[in-house]
Amino acid sequence: MYGMGRRMYKQLCDRNTQCKFPFATTGCVIQSLPQGGFTLASKTTMHFPPLLGLFTCSFLPTVFGATWQLSHNWVGTDILSAFQHEAIADPTNGRVNYVSQATALSQNLTYAHGNTFIIRADHTTVLNPNGAGRNSVRIRSTATFNHHVSVFDVQHMPEGCGTWPAIWETNEATWPDGGEIDLVEGVNNQGTNLVSLHTSAGCTMPASRAQTGAPGSLNCVAAETGNTGCNVQAANAKSFGPSFNAVGGGWWAVERSSTAIKAWFWPRDGSKPSDIASGTINTDNWGTPVALFPNTSCDIDSHFGEENIIINLSFCGDWAGSVYGSSGCPSTCVDYVNNNPSAFTSAYFEFNSIRVYE
Repeated sequence: MYGMGRRMYKQLCDRNTQCKFPFATTGCVIQSLPQGGFTLASKTTMHFPPLLGLFTCSFLPTVFGATWQLSHNWVGTDILSAFQHEAIADPTNGRVNYVSQATALSQNLTYAHGNTFIIRADHTTVLNPNGAGRNSVRIRSTATFNHHVSVFDVQHMPEGCGTWPAIWETNEATWPDGGEIDLVEGVNNQGTNLVSLHTSAGCTMPASRAQTGAPGSLNCVAAETGNTGCNVQAANAKSFGPSFNAVGGGWWAVERSSTAIKAWFWPRDGSKPSDIASGTINTDNWGTPVALFPNTSCDIDSHFGEENIIINLSFCGDWAGSVYGSSGCPSTCVDYVNNNPSAFTSAYFEFNSIRVYE
């Protein structure tokens, strides 16, 4: 029994791979104990029956995924029927005018092209500086989701000075109590994608996590961070904006469970999980996520409830406008958006599919 246990744990932790336990470890080293047991060089101790000895590992805050079944597969006009247009005032104070579905369809701001679905901003109108902002689209899924995986196959995303595109999940009626997950977000073509959480009080993240992105703010509480929340900056230059579009886009995915929220990105010109478009997925096989938000100091289930998927394109506003002067873009944000409609010919999302697994 002891020998079998030793071989089993050695196989799991050999070659600096991750231990298959609720938390992952790197650099596992098996050491014999005087009483005939064994240990792995570590900071965290796990006690097993005496026959197995003492098992210890140096753990990073990491959690393993699960198997999920396809519940929604939206392609082309499916997206139009599964989402509602929100003709509302922009809550982030953007130079934008979100239009109804009827207006979006009549102005070709929303349409299906073959098996793809496009939402875009107006790119022909010079705006009255005293009038409404640039016409654009904000859509919200009719369905809501709790524990799930969302996979967005995106061929093109909005780009340009003044733009603020986002793919995110929240419950607008209870925000921030129901939480917010920003999967795809950025402004003014600047840098790589930013993945963020926004919550009510009592949610923070550890600085060290098993992720490929760089941690930013560790406090997720919207009211305590000026609504910055906690975030992770993706490392892959192809994860956002013109560099994303240059390779034909890619796949962004988010998983939400009781133990963690994770985000992944795979560019179109790279490799992706073999099961990403199948009826059953296993996120254990998806590799290290871009962003990991574990439940070590944030109870995921109490901070995140049923949420809608929201996709929108804003201009200027609280973020894009506030950093516009340091972005290398011309003029001021509002003047540029008002007077340069042709600058927004590439300000559109093109989706191949949106798939949700539960």
